[in-house]
Amino acid sequence: MFHHKCDVAAAPAKLNPTDRRAKLQPSPARPRPAIRWAGRGGCATSERNHLVMNGHMLSVFSLASAALVAASGPVSAQTAAVPDRQALIAELVLANRILANEGVLDGYGHVSVRSPTNPNHYFLSRSKAPAVVTAADITEYDLDSRPVSSTQVAGYIERFIHGEIYRARQNVVAVVHCHCPDVIPFAATSVPLRPLYHMGGFIGGGVPVFDIRKAAGITDMLVRTPELGRSLAGTLGNKPAALMRGHGAVIAAPSLHLVAGQAYYLNLNARLQLQAIQLGGDKVTYLDPEEAKKAAQDYERSWDFWKSRLPRQ
Repeated sequence: MFHHKCDVAAAPAKLNPTDRRAKLQPSPARPRPAIRWAGRGGCATSERNHLVMNGHMLSVFSLASAALVAASGPVSAQTAAVPDRQALIAELVLANRILANEGVLDGYGHVSVRSPTNPNHYFLSRSKAPAVVTAADITEYDLDSRPVSSTQVAGYIERFIHGEIYRARQNVVAVVHCHCPDVIPFAATSVPLRPLYHMGGFIGGGVPVFDIRKAAGITDMLVRTPELGRSLAGTLGNKPAALMRGHGAVIAAPSLHLVAGQAYYLNLNARLQLQAIQLGGDKVTYLDPEEAKKAAQDYERSWDFWKSRLPRQ
């Protein structure tokens, strides 16, 4: 709590009543309380940042809100605060490690996060297996997927997936591209991927399928150009996920923790659906659209659990 004394100049002991100019002096202006970011547990292990204001800790670590605030234009320090760059990069490294450890990412695949200070930039590792990504590997890119500070970075070939989705979707703060094997059959057949249990409710609106052959003919199946990235982003539309025929999937969300959770449960839902079809054929009970809408979209406990399972460094 800030305490201020309202200092008023004392009147003379014997004020001349004829001196009409004698007045009390105005008190000095009260300084505004400073707003700063305070990490908990250090950058490498911090899950939250807190806004320190008037002595109260307000939890505000939300990459989604930070990026949306940045997208809306310049604001004062009193009305917005953004995560520290170092803390954000630490969270991105953690997301790489978690998704690799949980089998969502293998030696390939990648996860990115939009810059909270410049919505036209995003952070992504250089071309490296996600399980061994470190803070030194994280590179800042513009929406054309060009490195901002160095042209010598060996980037992922398919980084255009990220740049074009961020360009098309202002509400997206994090993107995952994965090769989860359980989703592949649903992009290669006419059987749609549907929510089978509550943790997969986020796909209740449908999961579109991107067929690169329709966009570019016969290719090596990789999204190597901005044009293919835009085509994929167009297929994704406003959905949280899209399948990629013969390739994998892409997931887009308004926070890093949320995209990690959705990527994990997209794959798990696909696995359960395959098992249900083997047991029941076409007599499978899926979530009702309203059930899917009401299903929880909070994966914070999962994030904490996954973090606890990471190998000791």
